[in-house]
Amino acid sequence: MGFHHVALATKDLAATHKFYTEVMGFSLVKTIIGPVPGSPDGWARHVFYDTGSQGMIAFWDIHDVQWKDGYPTDINKAVGLPGWVNHFAYFAGSREFLDERRKNWTAHGHMVAEVDHEFCVSIYTSDPDGNTVEFCFDTREFTDEEKIEALTLMLAEKPPMDKDAKVTIHPPTNEALVH
Repeated sequence: MGFHHVALATKDLAATHKFYTEVMGFSLVKTIIGPVPGSPDGWARHVFYDTGSQGMIAFWDIHDVQWKDGYPTDINKAVGLPGWVNHFAYFAGSREFLDERRKNWTAHGHMVAEVDHEFCVSIYTSDPDGNTVEFCFDTREFTDEEKIEALTLMLAEKPPMDKDAKVTIHPPTNEALVH
């Protein structure tokens, strides 16, 4: 069973919209306006984006005096974790799609980390609120042996380290700003 949607707060809806439509390639499909529960004058905008596969990502644009000074939106920073811990990984159906997304991200001025995890290849960058996003392409199926080993490693008190993943950093090209 998959997610219907994941919802996050945003500080800058215009920047978030531009990122998720132009950089991620998603499409805005619904906007709902409603009151902030327990607030006489507060209101919120809830926007939903189609990710191109199963599930959506949604954002809250909150307008209320109790948050006049803002609120944290980077989910890792808010809890004191590094940016790679909590992240949103989207399905990439082909290597070509993954490469197109990487080129689009760098063309929009984003640094991209590409990691070959051996069973999949992922690209990572950050959205305007500082949350890490990923596109991931599965390169092969898991073997029965790997599935058995997964449980063993999960239960091990001190499991052995995996071999180092191959990481490639792609700097921003800012091509989108030139055109």
